[in-house]
Amino acid sequence: MNIPMLDLSEQYLELKNDILKTLDEVMTSSRFILGDHVKKLEADVASLVNADFGVGVGNGSDALHISLQACGVTSGDEVITTPFTFFATAGAIVRAGATPVFVDIDPVTFNLDPLKVEGAITKRTKAIIPVHIYGQSADMDPIIEIAKKHHLYIIEDAAQAIGAKYKSKMIGELGHTACFSFFPTKNLGGYGDGGMVVTKDEDLAEKMKVIRVHGSKPKYYHHVLGYNSRLDEMQAAILNVKLPRLSEWNSLRREKASLYTELLEPLKEFISTPVEAEGNYHVFHQYTLRVKKRNELQQYLKDQGIATMIYYPVPLHLQPVFRDLGYQEGDFPEAEKASKEAISLPMFPELKPEQQQYVVEKISRFYNRA
Repeated sequence: MNIPMLDLSEQYLELKNDILKTLDEVMTSSRFILGDHVKKLEADVASLVNADFGVGVGNGSDALHISLQACGVTSGDEVITTPFTFFATAGAIVRAGATPVFVDIDPVTFNLDPLKVEGAITKRTKAIIPVHIYGQSADMDPIIEIAKKHHLYIIEDAAQAIGAKYKSKMIGELGHTACFSFFPTKNLGGYGDGGMVVTKDEDLAEKMKVIRVHGSKPKYYHHVLGYNSRLDEMQAAILNVKLPRLSEWNSLRREKASLYTELLEPLKEFISTPVEAEGNYHVFHQYTLRVKKRNELQQYLKDQGIATMIYYPVPLHLQPVFRDLGYQEGDFPEAEKASKEAISLPMFPELKPEQQQYVVEKISRFYNRA
């Protein structure tokens, strides 16, 4: 049996007629940039997460950068975030001219540890970027309290967490802005790159709309230094077909996660399964374990036809590109430990129970033969 990390083929066959129809509408209209499909998606995603404004952009990385620029983050500023995330989180901070300041993670959720945030604040701190990693919200109440106390912006990196909840609130309504990615592998993914920023702040929304079109308003009059980062009309049309199914797909991911956890219970001596923090609604963009002999397990599963992924083998503070920040191994022990133990199993709404049983059977065989 061959089991991929993600298989979009079944989803496409189900939606094929609607997707081809909406793409034909775009082609027939000949309106390819910032048309009605983008406007609809911006409004619907904002409504989904209880925000007031959506700003479609080129990708999730640009969503972070544009958010930072709109919030006034610039050279000399510091932005607090986690070292256990995709490069784009810190990359956007540096591209904005600011310095990323890392804070270690909660070992249970892999998210930013709020107990360590305040100790990292200096007079140069301008914002906090909590990352809702793997589809689960960071512990936002204490982060919000700290941000209010120190007059800091909160930019949610929600690239992996569209549809997730924190204590009855939607991910996307907890910060000054929230950034989503529509990369094809995401819970709501297009057939190419795409992203969006949502906010309740009309002034921030307007600034971001200007930044995404080279900083011009009106056209050809440039008051800020923006760049070209617009959500493509064809991607928006595809996402509009998919968005009504997001809640169902997230529920199916939760069902798959629950079955994995049940099947893996006899192996708790060797692995730790994901924990959904109290009050959270985890959407399981990834189903991520902590395991012993991680690299050996990955190779064994590969040999059995099972794809896995390691997110993230090198925490950001140890990446060569950030060497000048002065961090060393040992500075963030929880993030470093997670980078050596975390492994993600196949996860997508169409994953079959027999496929999951096969995955767990092979994991069990690996540890019981070791």
